[in-house]
Amino acid sequence: MLLFQKRFHEGLVNGGVTVTFRRWDRPRVKPGGRYRCHPIGVLQVDRIERVRLADITSAEARKSGFASRGELIDYIRSGPGGEVDDQTELFRVELHHGGEEDRIDIALDDELSAEDIEAIAARLARMDAKGKWTAATLVLIQRHPRVAASQLAKKLGRETPPFKVDVRKLKHLGLTQSFEIGYEVSPRGRAYLAAVAASRKRSRSGPISR
Repeated sequence: MLLFQKRFHEGLVNGGVTVTFRRWDRPRVKPGGRYRCHPIGVLQVDRIERVRLADITSAEARKSGFASRGELIDYIRSGPGGEVDDQTELFRVELHHGGEEDRIDIALDDELSAEDIEAIAARLARMDAKGKWTAATLVLIQRHPRVAASQLAKKLGRETPPFKVDVRKLKHLGLTQSFEIGYEVSPRGRAYLAAVAASRKRSRSGPISR
């Protein structure tokens, strides 16, 4: 996990922040690694190297979300680790926003086989074991995309925190996607719901008499 203060989140998502400097005792990330950054999703590390404080440029300071080199250095000095000077070694990490979360690829996969549909249905059935909620939640999100979680929870007569926990479970199956405000049913989720609706329609119509 990579931690950033809230003020850096927007820049990390829109590409304004592509560098961070860390005063670590050892590398804690690696190039190509994907790391969660709550609540904005995943950050992918492109490069990591050791640098001295004196090596940091004004341009790099701006890429790391600060207005000036002096502001960045003041921020580093205010952090843990004791006093710093121009020879203090830091890790310079280049990174970019890598999507909402690690399962974004599966969320975009809407080509479901019969086995896929059966597997998803089985997972949802296990989630519903102590009380059915998955179908109602998926349909609600489909009908009200990008609506605040608090409003969605209210429509179901639920408290917001447990509702958000349950939506996260659906997200882990690739069935929903999160946004700054609210959610959407993912392409995978829409394909699953369409398959379920088609199956129910066939069941209602029954066999054709001759």
